[in-house]
Amino acid sequence: MADTTLRKRLRYLIEGAAAIILYRVLGAMPLSWASALGGFAARTVGPRTGASKRARINLRRAMPELDESQIENIVRGMWENLGRVLAEYPHLGEFEVYNPNGRVEAVGYTPKDYPPKPGQTYLFWSGHYGNWEIATLGATQAGLKAAAIYRAANNPIVDRLIRRARSVLGGELIPKGATGRRAIAALHKGAHLCLLIDQKMNTGIPVPFFGRDAMTEKVLARLALRYDCVIIPARVERISGAKFRMTCYPPMEIRRTGDDDADALHLMTQINARLEEWIRQRPEQWFWLHRRWPD
Repeated sequence: MADTTLRKRLRYLIEGAAAIILYRVLGAMPLSWASALGGFAARTVGPRTGASKRARINLRRAMPELDESQIENIVRGMWENLGRVLAEYPHLGEFEVYNPNGRVEAVGYTPKDYPPKPGQTYLFWSGHYGNWEIATLGATQAGLKAAAIYRAANNPIVDRLIRRARSVLGGELIPKGATGRRAIAALHKGAHLCLLIDQKMNTGIPVPFFGRDAMTEKVLARLALRYDCVIIPARVERISGAKFRMTCYPPMEIRRTGDDDADALHLMTQINARLEEWIRQRPEQWFWLHRRWPD
């Protein structure tokens, strides 16, 4: 047991040291160079790793109409997008969402153009799609007090590094393990929440996603029903290189029948269907490595 713990700590130290060095090297580069290098490296190495097996399995089950060459193209594109996202972390502070001459085109029901009314709380949701961190920037750079819910990295050194990069997002960072309690506290303090809803949650509820039930976190639906929040879908697409389009959609309708469990399922079914629609349009921009469905 002691040997196992020692090996884990040693592995974390080596991984953490490598991550810190890479972070500093990428941070010293211009954003476009860092993004391109990260994309190239991940596209070259990623498809050859064992992790890609999960992506291929997910793609075959989710979109059986694809042939093997299409699947391989999506896997390479997914790795390129992921590599770019990781390489863009040291540069998150350079993204100016509402600068017309910047790297992000903000369109739709954005909080800049449609700020919440007094007493309203926005719940922004998205998925691991494009560069998902930009959605939170869209909220904070519009002047909103925001709290972002995230999943902590297994390696504590890497997690501290990511939280340092995310500090430029503004607002509070809430780890998934404390979502309910701290999210409610954030709402009471007047914060608006930003959530990614596409990870498998064993404590969630089964909701259809690409034709099969996927365990889906229901905290968004519970909070919306309890606190009468306004739900804003936020999609961040990578248009080319390190340039993006952030589309915020009009508020989703919330059904209230008095049966909270049924209403939560109805809302999360709508949300999964919307996310599935986005993914089908640009499948290479979603994170297919998740164990999203039960085997």
